[in-house]
Amino acid sequence: MGRLFGTDGVRGVANADLTAELALGLSVAAAHVLAEAGTFEGHRPTAVVGRDPRASGEFLEAAVVAGLASAGVDVLRVGVLPTPAVAYLTGVLGADLGVMLSASHNAMPDNGVKFFARGGHKLADELEDRIESLYEEHRTGAPWERPTGAGVGRVRVYDEGFDRYVAHLIGVLPNRLDGLKIVLDEAHGAAARVSPEAFARAGAEVVTIGAEPDGLNINDGCGSTHLELLRAAVVEHGADLGIAHDGDADRCLAVDHTGDEVDGDQILAVLALAMRERGALCKETVVATVMSNLGFKLAMESEGVALVQTAVGDRYVLESMKENGYALGGEQSGHVIILDHATTGDGTLTGLMLAARVAQTGRSLKELVGVMRRLPQVLINVPDVDRSRVATSAELANAVGEAERQLGATGRVLLRPSGTEPLVRVMVEAADIEQARAVAEQLADAVKSSLG
Repeated sequence: MGRLFGTDGVRGVANADLTAELALGLSVAAAHVLAEAGTFEGHRPTAVVGRDPRASGEFLEAAVVAGLASAGVDVLRVGVLPTPAVAYLTGVLGADLGVMLSASHNAMPDNGVKFFARGGHKLADELEDRIESLYEEHRTGAPWERPTGAGVGRVRVYDEGFDRYVAHLIGVLPNRLDGLKIVLDEAHGAAARVSPEAFARAGAEVVTIGAEPDGLNINDGCGSTHLELLRAAVVEHGADLGIAHDGDADRCLAVDHTGDEVDGDQILAVLALAMRERGALCKETVVATVMSNLGFKLAMESEGVALVQTAVGDRYVLESMKENGYALGGEQSGHVIILDHATTGDGTLTGLMLAARVAQTGRSLKELVGVMRRLPQVLINVPDVDRSRVATSAELANAVGEAERQLGATGRVLLRPSGTEPLVRVMVEAADIEQARAVAEQLADAVKSSLG
């Protein structure tokens, strides 16, 4: 079997790829790997379990809770909350591990299981490999050692999680949002209650869309992957800005008062300068991925802010930040990590900080993001190809070389196999949008022919 863990946990079509049996087995394995230190220290290990509103999350949550309790782990069920809320609560409650049931921005039929280690941190590859290896060992026949009697885990609902997380968000804001009118698109997802509450408590006048999850409509034509409704709502309501989350609210994209999109690179640029101004940008450095727009790099150079680039994936951004003591990092897709206040990307926190900068400066978001000029960038997803051969195909390497020759020093090419979906992403950047589009289509055809 292939590796179960992708770049952000284990994902698949719920009840097909991701079954109750798989969720239960992975949870037992995770309990043995992540909670064993707590057991050795003489106390009952504890897990925080949350989910997004997907209908499949109901049975998957039951399976995860059953697996953890059967392994002797006490479980705090926090219900429907964003991924960063589960990470935060895992840390602040001193839990041995956290589990989030979500497929983030994926369509409703998908779901996922994401584990957090003690402190609310994402797992290193080595820990994921240990969990997967242990799961596979016991799936094929080796029986688990199971506690009985008083040794089994106890399960209780932890209703205080909502207020505790919202209070944390408000408590770290540098200033209030009074006077701002903000439209929030919650993607019918995990932040449908949290985000409007946080922005309202911070003083903003809030208009919400996409905030009526029914278990089936998550990410459906709304949220950070579909900004059309938010653009229209911001203009219709005369709002100062709009904020869009994805299904589990670990990312944030924005819209300025004219309806123009503000992506993760632009958000990072605004926050980097705001944090530097108040002395919070450690080493005057921001971390981003190789997918970041060249315009972001040029803007940071112009402002005297150093840029460190990593492989694609917020986990790699986070690793670099933790290893080197950086305070701010993120991705163009809107995963932004403010390490002083969160252990993972937090879309609500990012949106609050962005709005706080608008309120503090009295400048429009459009004016603030003018610090960088986005160079034309074309991204094409090529589905149904063998993504494992991206780095080894000689035919594809030749096509990339030809594309780079055409672009010269004014552009760049990046091919990346998706970590969560069966496709290859083709990214081309150039000074001219037509050239970027032509080269991207040429490369997409090469991916299909060489990896199809």
